[in-house]
Amino acid sequence: MISALKRFLIGRPLKSNELGEQKLNKTKALAILSSDALSSVAYGPEQILIVLVTVGAAAFWYSIPIAVGVLILLAALILSYRQIIFAYPHGGGAYVVSKNNLGVNPGLIAGGSLLVDYILTVAVSVSAGTDAITSAFPTLHKFNVEIAIVFVILITILNLRGVTESASILAYPVYLFVLALFILIGVGIYNILTGGVSPELHPPIGTPVTGISLFILLRAFASGSSALTGVEAISNAIPNFKDPGPNNASKTLMMMGALLAILFSGIIYLAYYYGITPSAEVTVVSQIAEETFGRNFMYFFIQGTTALILILAANTGYSAFPLLAVNLAKDKFIPRMFLVRGDRLGYSNGIIILAITSIILIIAFQAETEHLIPLYAVGVFIPFTLSQTGMIVKWIREKPQGWLPKLIINSIGAIISFIVTMMFFLTKFTQVWSVLVFLPIILFVFYRIRKHYIAVGAQLSLTTCEPLMPIEGNVLIVPVAGMTNVVANSINYAKSLSQDQIIAVYVSFERDDEKNFEEKWKKWQPDVRLVTLHSHYRSIINPLTKFVDTIEHKASESNYRVTVIIPQFITKKGWHNILHNQSSLLIRAFLLFRRNVIITTVPYHLKK
Repeated sequence: MISALKRFLIGRPLKSNELGEQKLNKTKALAILSSDALSSVAYGPEQILIVLVTVGAAAFWYSIPIAVGVLILLAALILSYRQIIFAYPHGGGAYVVSKNNLGVNPGLIAGGSLLVDYILTVAVSVSAGTDAITSAFPTLHKFNVEIAIVFVILITILNLRGVTESASILAYPVYLFVLALFILIGVGIYNILTGGVSPELHPPIGTPVTGISLFILLRAFASGSSALTGVEAISNAIPNFKDPGPNNASKTLMMMGALLAILFSGIIYLAYYYGITPSAEVTVVSQIAEETFGRNFMYFFIQGTTALILILAANTGYSAFPLLAVNLAKDKFIPRMFLVRGDRLGYSNGIIILAITSIILIIAFQAETEHLIPLYAVGVFIPFTLSQTGMIVKWIREKPQGWLPKLIINSIGAIISFIVTMMFFLTKFTQVWSVLVFLPIILFVFYRIRKHYIAVGAQLSLTTCEPLMPIEGNVLIVPVAGMTNVVANSINYAKSLSQDQIIAVYVSFERDDEKNFEEKWKKWQPDVRLVTLHSHYRSIINPLTKFVDTIEHKASESNYRVTVIIPQFITKKGWHNILHNQSSLLIRAFLLFRRNVIITTVPYHLKK
């Protein structure tokens, strides 16, 4: 039943040689890898206005120069990550750049930050999409958490079906969103140019504002820079592109940058000209759409596509998280299970872990986007800063042809990214302080995992292996619970291995049972030695393990090995197992960690 359900949800398994068919072309890659960055248009401009409204509506004109600053940072990041794509064509992004140029620790800080950031990508995107839905239908507002969790599960299933299949489905909502915003911006600007919008709704640019300060402007700039989250995802996902991967990734990145710049600028300008004030219940995009079209089909089309892309922006995390995890797992900093491809050739373990952790975050933060965005943004600007700095070191060290313009681009990106990072810590410390806690913890965990893998590798290596002692013989212990076909089957198997060193062990709870069992055993199996152990506390495990330890100690002195042969019957149907106490499984679990004890299970399959 489980297998049939899995096939229905995920699809048939794919052969390894079908991996090439799972690569993305530029159109699909733009949709699933840019959805995070493009969707941030729906909340990035709003974050600027939320800061400026603390001073007053007269300060809204500052959103225009702040937006120009965000666009300069966007240009620096796009050009920089384009250089990273060609310098590191196998993917890895900020983690690989930082590790190769700045050292292992900066690389791990970048990698750890991005892992957490992609989890936050899912949580923030789905929460923001849920907000967009409940803005249009306020009665659903109290079900935000439940709606968000359902969307995470749906996107997870889509991604488990494979990169190509998920991209084919998700491309339509992304391009519909881009079309919807182009229509909104185009009609909005047309209304402004034709005098359909009163100029009295907004303060003129240059209006003096009481209480404005450089600190507030930098804080608004840092908040608006949250619109740039997801820019790095393409550089992590180069292996997902069709050949030539770097060229296709570079073109996709440039197209994403152009779309993001146009949409961000348009929404900022319309919000300023319409005099939109941010509200806890209605998003800025929703207010602009209502001002432009009223509550008609176009309004709901824009809200619907906005909600869809905000939810599907989570797919950027699903695309980039597993590939980043692969790079970290190759370097032995996270479990090797992240290297395993699933039935549909995707890194399904990474996808499932991402889904579980993002659902935990959604529940913890009650799907409140406003509380998640600062943590989300600072988590991505730390890798931005490190990757830009790493590229600076690379150009200075290698000095390839035309390195000076590249150095200038990376230097601008590094300085602005560092300023944004610091502004988040200075202005939103109460919301982002946890970054300073989880990064050292993540680094500690990374190193502990690597230490374990190194220790295991050293112990498994033939060059460091201790010389093997010759095994002189085997003592076979068969735990028995009665005289049945299951026990007879196991005794028969034990006799095929050794005729002399077989010990049957029976644990009794009552003295009378013990004597009766011994008498019956002598008649049934006279050639097999029986040892009966009395359990005062009705436990099978403790007396048995003590007996095994005693025999193992004596056997080791003569270079003998102890093999415990466990009889186990296998029920006809899986659900029948809950009707039995599974003693054989418990015995095996307890004995498995005995140093010199070998455990063998002899199955007996029931026919009905």
